[in-house]
Amino acid sequence: MRKLSFVAAFLISTALLLSFSLKQDNPDAIVGVWKNGEGTGMIKITKNGEKYQGRIVWLKEPNDSEGQPKTDKNHPDAANHTRPVLGLTNMWGFEYKGKNVWDGGKIYDPKNGNTYDCTMKLKDANTLDVRGYIGVSLIGRTDVWTRQVAK
Repeated sequence: MRKLSFVAAFLISTALLLSFSLKQDNPDAIVGVWKNGEGTGMIKITKNGEKYQGRIVWLKEPNDSEGQPKTDKNHPDAANHTRPVLGLTNMWGFEYKGKNVWDGGKIYDPKNGNTYDCTMKLKDANTLDVRGYIGVSLIGRTDVWTRQVAK
């Protein structure tokens, strides 16, 4: 009888844990505002159709040394040098792959004008690993972003 109670309790708790973990597998879990690891910018991630993208919505230093809004002066295409960095879509094309991973996207760094392949992994509800890389994921850098709560 004790064995039967133990087995029943084990099965019920396993079913509850599986149910909880399935609820955590949410494709829209990255939607929101995230502060980059340096604390110099915030990116708002939104869903665009079936893919996800991010736009710069806050900069610690939004103006250049002359007091003018920072522009995308490092972009390889000179036609983009006058566009403002604030409001710039700098992430695009991410698809949810399951298990809290979004892949297949690109991330643009206005500091150096480079675009990288990118993957994102949600570590917990408020921590996002953003990995930009060239070619293969081993050659890259991971930045840890923190979810920002609306005040």
